[in-house]
Amino acid sequence: MTKRPVNLMDNPHADRVKRVAQLAGRSAVRNRRQQFLAEGPQSATEAIRVHLGLLELSNSTRQMWPVGETVAEVYFTRQLLVSQPALSALVHQLPSNVFIAETSNEVLQAMSDAVVHQDILVVVNIPPGNSPPPQQAALVAGMVRIQDPGNVGTIIRAADASGADYVFATPGTVDIYNPKTVRSTAGSLFHLPVYTRVDLESFVGSFQGQTWAADGYGNLVLDQTDSFLLNAPTAWLFGNEGQGLNEAELGLADQRVAVPLYGLAESLNVSTAATICLYSSAMAQRRHQPSAS
Repeated sequence: MTKRPVNLMDNPHADRVKRVAQLAGRSAVRNRRQQFLAEGPQSATEAIRVHLGLLELSNSTRQMWPVGETVAEVYFTRQLLVSQPALSALVHQLPSNVFIAETSNEVLQAMSDAVVHQDILVVVNIPPGNSPPPQQAALVAGMVRIQDPGNVGTIIRAADASGADYVFATPGTVDIYNPKTVRSTAGSLFHLPVYTRVDLESFVGSFQGQTWAADGYGNLVLDQTDSFLLNAPTAWLFGNEGQGLNEAELGLADQRVAVPLYGLAESLNVSTAATICLYSSAMAQRRHQPSAS
């Protein structure tokens, strides 16, 4: 396959470099320009694959990441050709309306949010609009006022791995397009819908399934929960790292569910607890699926 021509950039002080670097800063800039950064081979690969229509996605995910509308710009170093030849080949499949440039190390580092750049950076278009989450789903992860980008990214990744239908975030949750969040998803951000600024009370009122709150003081303990209950359509709520879910938020849930602690640890990190809860539901739901005849 003939490689498409690319631009060359070696001036770290160029206006374009500064403009891209701004996307790594405040969420207000990302919101105004409706773009964010996907850094590193894994996130870049999935963004490009979505753009090219190479992933089998659900209809709701495809609506969020339409073919040909995801990637706006791609920047990479020559080292990518050596270290990631498959990704380099994907880059050259992008159509001519996507700006592509090979950069010096200094240029990519000036754009990057990472301590050390990872040889590729993609400018991605934020999906337009903010439609409400679907009322029907088998498994949902709800992030309620979670502040750490790494935790948010890991929960999105765990939801993807466990086969959840979607993720939602309430107001007060860190920007899901924060560069640290995007890196933590390891590409999962492009695999399932993530709905933002969701009003929790409205969601619980419309969701056609049970709503369970992950709560260390819950009276229902996860490893003692009947698999019939775990098998039902479930939206899990995961709360703020320091405060957890407040009483009003807990009051919206059908059950308060505790993850058992078998050792001496006082508690679990919220993303670890979320992974356990999501997988407990996912495995129960799959055990109860009718076998193919």
